[in-house]
Formats: sequence, structure tokens, C-alpha cells
Amino acid sequence: MIYRNLTPALQAALADTPIVLLTGARQTGKSTLVQDIASTTHPARYLTFDDSGALSAVRTDPAGFLAGMDGAVILDEVQRAPELFLALKAAVDRDRRPGRFLLTGSANVLLLPRLAETLVGRMEILTLWPLSQGEIEGRFEGFIDAVFADALPPLKPSSETWTTLLDRLLIGGYPEVLTRATEERRTAWFNSYVTTLLQRDVRDLAQIEGLTSLPRLLTLLATRATALLNFSELSRSIAMPQSTLKRYLALLETTFLLCPLPAWSSNVGKRLVKAPKMGLSDTGLLSALSAIRKERLLAEHGLAGPLLENFVVMELRKQTSWSRTRPQVFHFRTQTGQEVDVVLEDGAGRIVGIEVKASATISTHDFKGLRALAETAGSRFYRGVVLYTGTEPLPFGPQFYALPVSALWELGSDVKQ
Repeated sequence: MIYRNLTPALQAALADTPIVLLTGARQTGKSTLVQDIASTTHPARYLTFDDSGALSAVRTDPAGFLAGMDGAVILDEVQRAPELFLALKAAVDRDRRPGRFLLTGSANVLLLPRLAETLVGRMEILTLWPLSQGEIEGRFEGFIDAVFADALPPLKPSSETWTTLLDRLLIGGYPEVLTRATEERRTAWFNSYVTTLLQRDVRDLAQIEGLTSLPRLLTLLATRATALLNFSELSRSIAMPQSTLKRYLALLETTFLLCPLPAWSSNVGKRLVKAPKMGLSDTGLLSALSAIRKERLLAEHGLAGPLLENFVVMELRKQTSWSRTRPQVFHFRTQTGQEVDVVLEDGAGRIVGIEVKASATISTHDFKGLRALAETAGSRFYRGVVLYTGTEPLPFGPQFYALPVSALWELGSDVKQ
């Protein structure tokens, strides 16, 4: 079993919180992780609502279902049983012992207000994304904490080649995909995955049959990954009313397929009105939907830019789940077109900007967006990093650095034994 870097955070939550919910897309390893914890550090009974008997029982009598549970219990795929949440609230209000209920779900309850509000103050929510590159390599990544440190830790030149980096982008992080030997077999898995998820989880959440436009919309979004969301233009392109489009985008986000990246502004009130960037949760999935093959990426180097940017954004999202710093993640764009791909803002308001370049060479020109961010953020700007496909870590002034992309899983990391 691959060690999941979220494990310490999950164990800490179980030690002091009555209900812990582990969310994430299907097939990211949630069930495997909670069953491993149940067999080692947190003994608990395991039940899944993918089982028709358990689902029927909880829908018939939620309170009675919980009353029959002695000790800690793991309830898998709870989004299929929304009737359970009021009964959980009552059970926890009677007995607030930590770690009583470990739940998993393939839908983001933060986007399902009725469910989230029911358990406010009683539940901690953690998200398990597809495998990070550090998890695949057996490392506990510390990149985020490193870029917020007083000084960057030393980093050796990278041994990562453009070819091996492309393999990382095209394979992604779903555990099952790592066992597939060829692009054809990985593509077949992704196609089946999307079909099953859209026909089952999305249908259950939407309470509607025949969401026939969703696969086409998801494919269109994959081809526009990392672009600014423009509802009007997207609505015209897919011939779909904006009201329907917004609903479908919300469904894709709720099931962790779509991951919007909000805009950063020095004026907090303006962040909500600025357009987010759209990205997918996994670059292997993105590649399969877009029919991107390695041969074409090697022949047309410029095609890899959005794929690499999406990859970096998601690797950083994964690391925020276990980093000490726990920053918020944004993008930055000025009215004059100056951009920074990723903005990390910690609880103290410090800003680290990260620009992504699918290029093996670097120059001062590549830092212009970061310098615009530094000017806008003022004293809050802490550090600017350009991640590029070269091999050498290079300083470009007191606050600016060029680092190989592999720094994401090497800088400040610990090798797991």
C-alpha cells in the first residue's frame, strides 16, 4: 500500500473531533486509507453505502441504524445517504467522544449546504486527492512550508528529463492508473471512470436522469484547462443556457472533477467578482479527455504549457492538505494582462507567487508577472518562484528563484522508510 501523506492529519482529527469526513473523487484511495487506519491506529467497524443492504437500512431508520453501532464506525460513501446527517447530529450531541464516526464521501459536502450546516462545529473535513508525486516517489513533500521558510533549503540539480516529466503529466495520480502499462489501457480506464461517475454520482446528486451534455462539457473544459472562466463564451460554444451551464459546472465541482482556481486581489472584496481559472483534478484525466498523446507533446512542445500548469496547481492543492502553513491557493491577473499562475497566501497574509514555464531556459523576462504581483502585494510579498523544466536551481535576486519542476516533490521533503 502506498503511504498517504494526509494520514497524520487524519489521525490528529480523529483524536479530538467526534465526526471526521474524508472526501475526494472516487478511486482516489479513501476506502483503502480508512480501512488501513481501522486496522492499525483507530479500530472501527466498516460499512459502505455502496452495499444495497446498508443503504436500505439507513434510509429506513437512520437513528436506529446508528443506535446499533457500538464503538467507532467507518461509514463509506455517505453522500448516498443524506438521511444520515440529522441522525449523526443527534448522536454526537448526546456523546461527543472524539473519533466516533469516520465518514468518507465522493461529493464535496461544502457544496451541499444542507448537509454541511447540519454538522457545523461537530465535523472536520479533509480531502484526499489523487496520489501526489511525492506519495508515488515515497516522499512526504514539504515544498509549501519550504517556500514560506526564512530561507529556501538547499536543492540539488534535478535529474528529471522532459520525457519523464511528460510521463508524470499523462499518467496522473489515480492509484489504479499507475498499474496500467500503456496509454491505451490508461485511456480505457479513464473513459470508463468518467462514464460511471457521470451516470451514477452526478445523477444521484442532481436527482435527474439523462445528463447527456455533461461528458461533452467536461471534454470541452479539459481542452480549456487553466483558462479564465467565461460563462458567456462557454455557453455559446456548447449551445447551453447559462443557467444550465452553471448548474452542470457546480455538479462537476461537487464530484471533484472540476477544480476552479479563484482570483487573488489585494482587495479581499474583489476576489469574488474576478473570474476563476478552470482546471481538472488530475492531468491524466485531462489528457485522456483531450486525446493528448506523448508523441504529440514531444513534437509540439508548446502544447504542454496548460497541462503542466494544471499539474502544478493540483500538486500544490494536495500539499496544502498536510502542510503546516495551510495557505489558500489563487491565481493573479491584472487588467493589463500581467499574470501569475499560482498565488499562495498564508494565515498571516504573506504572499508567495509561483509561475510555471514549460521551458528548459529561464531569463529575467519570465519574472515580470511575479514582479507585478510583488508591486501589488507590497510588504506582504514574501517570495517569487518560477518552476521550469530545466535542471538547475537559480537565484534571481533576494526574493526570486527559478527552480526545476521536480522541486515540488523534492524541496524540503522527507523520504519515507
